[in-house]
Amino acid sequence: MTLNIRFLGGADTVTGSKYCVEYDGKKLLVDCGLFQGYKQLRLRNWDPCPTPPKDIDAVILTHAHLDHSGYLPLLARNGFEGKVHSTSGTRDLCAILLPDSGHIQEEDAYFANKHGYSKHSPALPLYTQQDAKFCLQQFRVEKLNIWFQPIPGWKAKFSIAGHILGAASLLLEVGGRRILFSGDLGRPDDSLMTPPDAPPQADTVLIESTYGNRIHPSENVNAELGEALRRVSARGGVAVVPVFAVGRAQAILHSIAQLKAQGAIPHGLPIFLDSPMAIHTTALFKRHMGEHRLNDQEVQAMDHVATMIQTPEQSKALVKRHGPMVILSASGMATGGRVLHHLANHVGHHRNMVILTGYQSPGTRGASLASGAPTIRLHGKDLPVGAEIVQLSSASAHADGNQLLAWLKKMPQAPAQVYVVHGEREASDALRQRIERELKMRAIVPEHASLWPG
Repeated sequence: MTLNIRFLGGADTVTGSKYCVEYDGKKLLVDCGLFQGYKQLRLRNWDPCPTPPKDIDAVILTHAHLDHSGYLPLLARNGFEGKVHSTSGTRDLCAILLPDSGHIQEEDAYFANKHGYSKHSPALPLYTQQDAKFCLQQFRVEKLNIWFQPIPGWKAKFSIAGHILGAASLLLEVGGRRILFSGDLGRPDDSLMTPPDAPPQADTVLIESTYGNRIHPSENVNAELGEALRRVSARGGVAVVPVFAVGRAQAILHSIAQLKAQGAIPHGLPIFLDSPMAIHTTALFKRHMGEHRLNDQEVQAMDHVATMIQTPEQSKALVKRHGPMVILSASGMATGGRVLHHLANHVGHHRNMVILTGYQSPGTRGASLASGAPTIRLHGKDLPVGAEIVQLSSASAHADGNQLLAWLKKMPQAPAQVYVVHGEREASDALRQRIERELKMRAIVPEHASLWPG
């Protein structure tokens, strides 16, 4: 019997992670992510799943970010009836992220229909908030470093990956083979999360490559962020900070709390967190003490440094406020959510600032801003970019090329095969070359929808 891996996403791109392991008539899906970024990628979300959902026996999630979990509501709606295995942190985050994703898609469809800027009539959401709530019933929590059986005769085990709350690497044992999925690996020196565990022995490894062709700068994020906030505050401007509600929002809040405590930025500088999803995620740090680096006092400081904006009415009221102030709002690549309204209000004025805090996938508004685009398209209109654009080079939650290589090097023995995934082609191929040259391991960058032996 042949053991195969079908790369349904996260291949040739940094988004849409889905890896279908097939053996003896059974199918296991590792990660179930949405495609984001370029339109041609986002359109894949609307295509029928290459593996019919009803034929998938189980799903295992490495973590909760939407590019790894956001397709689940659609998978369940279209016939998947199995269990979704995850860590407790991933389950708790998905309970926030997935319904919010459905709600945002419903809101975006409503807004497009109301203002008539969609090419479709009517514009429809990919899935609804109710679809997302329904799939949450299929989750089953698994403990770290304890074997479980997602399918009878298949063994799986989670280990710590860092990156965000609940993030895990996955070791799968089936058909006499051991396959290791790195998931998204965090940085050993991350300000919030503990470092990834050393990888166990495996025959085949799938390793992410988001930053496979980059090395993180030695500069501290507090230094970068502090300098930017002092600058915008001095000129009375508004800093709009698109943040990933899970991970980056909390890291930036932690940095701001430290900067205020040190007197590095004005103590009275108003900070607003305009993302119910990020607010709920911040609260989870109290529930998952011991799974991150922060102590009780630091969690409290992170939780109280900003005014929490809950309702749409409160969010709209921010428009009437004048600077200086800082508005953190999701999403991190400015692909949707409340941050779009704040950008529309503030991106045109030279006194203001947009601070980008993490990886900006090609094809997103965040990537356009980072590249110096003179205009940005918001709600069907092209708006001029007059605000100062700052991209924090030290704020990433992903391991860089050196750190990815160091993680792989810790394996007890070299695997027979390494698949380099979850990266843009240039980043993935740069890491592939380093793996082959420096570690003398056989490495391949698989193409989308390709089938390779496990």
